[in-house]
Amino acid sequence: MPPRRRARPRPTKERAKAILDILEAAHPEAKCALDHQNAFELAVATILSAQTTDVRVNIVTPQLFAKYQDAGSLARAPLADVEEIVHSTGFYKAKAKSIVGFARGLVEKHGGLVPRTIAEMVSLPGVGRKTASVVIGHAYGVNEGIAVDTHVLRVANRLGLADSHDATKVEAELMGLVPRERWTRTTDLLIFHGRKVCDARRPLCGVCPVFALCAWESRQAWASGTPPKPRPARTARPATRRLARARARPDRRRGR
Repeated sequence: MPPRRRARPRPTKERAKAILDILEAAHPEAKCALDHQNAFELAVATILSAQTTDVRVNIVTPQLFAKYQDAGSLARAPLADVEEIVHSTGFYKAKAKSIVGFARGLVEKHGGLVPRTIAEMVSLPGVGRKTASVVIGHAYGVNEGIAVDTHVLRVANRLGLADSHDATKVEAELMGLVPRERWTRTTDLLIFHGRKVCDARRPLCGVCPVFALCAWESRQAWASGTPPKPRPARTARPATRRLARARARPDRRRGR
C-alpha cells in the first residue's frame, strides 16, 4: 500500500505564533521594500507596484516625486507627462490615471492628506484593500488589515496558515490567527520569506527555518533535491482533435 500522506496541521493561533516568531528571528531586516518619505509617496508607490517589481518602482519614483511632491501638484499634472515617467513600470496608462485620480481624490475629499482608515482609503481611485493596508500600516503604524500579495498568498498556504487562493479569504484567516499588533509585521515577514526562501518556482526548503512547521506536501521533495515533476499539460479531447484536423484539411469537394 502507498504511504499515507501526513495530515495537514490545523491552523491555530499557537502555530501561527510559533511560525512568526521563527520568521522574526530569521528575517529581522524584513521591511516594506518601497522607498518613501511619507504616506502620500507610499500610496503612489504601492499603486505603481502592481505587476512589476519594487526595484523598478524605486527607480521611477524619485523622478516622479521630484516633480510632483504632494497630492496637489500630482492632481494638476498632465496625464501624458505622468505616463512618460511611469512608463517602465508597465500598464503605464492605467497606472498614471490611477495615481493622478488618487491625488485628485485626496485633494477633494481629504485636503490632500492620506486618510488613516481602510474604509476611507478604498473609496479613492486606484486604491484597493491591499494598498490601503500597506499604507496605513507602514506610514501610520495602524494595524487595520493584513496586505495579501502573491508572496503572502503562497507562503500562508504552504505553511498551513490559510487554505484559499482568494486574497480576501486569506486575509480573514490570517487576521483570525494573528494578534492585531502583529498584522503589519506579518505582511513584511511573509513577503520577505517568500522572496528569499519560499520562492514560487525554486523554494529553498532545505534551509527553511520553518521547515518543521510547514504544511506543504512538496517540502520534503524540494529539501532532498528531488522536486516533484510538473504535471503534464492536459491534452485536447479526441473529438476536439478530430474537429481541429477537419478544419485544417482542404475541402476536397470544392477542389481546394
